[in-house]
Amino acid sequence: MTALVLSAGGFWGAWQIGAWKVLRERFRPDLIVGSSAGAWNGWAIAGGCTPEELAQRWLDPATGRIMSFGLHPTGFLRGEPLLAAARDLHARYQPRTPFALTTVELPTLRSHIVRAPAITPLHLAAACAIPCAFPPVRIEGRYYVDGGLRAALPLWAAQELGATRVIALNVLNTPAFRLLHHVMRGKRATAALEVTVLEPSRRLGTLHDAIRWNPALIREWIALGEQDAARKFL
Repeated sequence: MTALVLSAGGFWGAWQIGAWKVLRERFRPDLIVGSSAGAWNGWAIAGGCTPEELAQRWLDPATGRIMSFGLHPTGFLRGEPLLAAARDLHARYQPRTPFALTTVELPTLRSHIVRAPAITPLHLAAACAIPCAFPPVRIEGRYYVDGGLRAALPLWAAQELGATRVIALNVLNTPAFRLLHHVMRGKRATAALEVTVLEPSRRLGTLHDAIRWNPALIREWIALGEQDAARKFL
């Protein structure tokens, strides 16, 4: 079974749209797994969203309002816009391809896999609830945050769900994020998993760029994703 795995990355996740535009002409995944922004991209892709439609969603000013400043006891970004966007995404698409996302439970820091059709708007919101920024999301009496906290590229989840081969789109490929994964002792896939990883050919920008909506940069990242995928797979 071949899985498409999409990493976390905030607004850098726009790069994945361009890469998927090339990839979708060459393979059909049996499973899609995503973390954080990759979970939202994956949900839309699994639901039949075209790259063009997905790009328009990212370029919509409403997407920029998800990262709305507002101080609270656990961070500086308001939770309401995130949940509203998650509800809209959930209502607009329902997976046609098997799909799963990852979250991290607090305070245990245990990683969880949530599979469709069990995924609700709350799960989509929790998948993107960046720790120390958005408030944790309460689901059935427990609190969850961004699955990327423990594993920005959830290869382990794809393998646990039965994948033997993965094509992964990873935008968090800088040394700092690799160090974070090591420090957090994130789950890892075993060597038995065949993995092809596609990453940006250049640094996408600063961390500030990853959390600040900028349509010009989003267009640039989408175009770069398409170029990078074409170089690797054409």
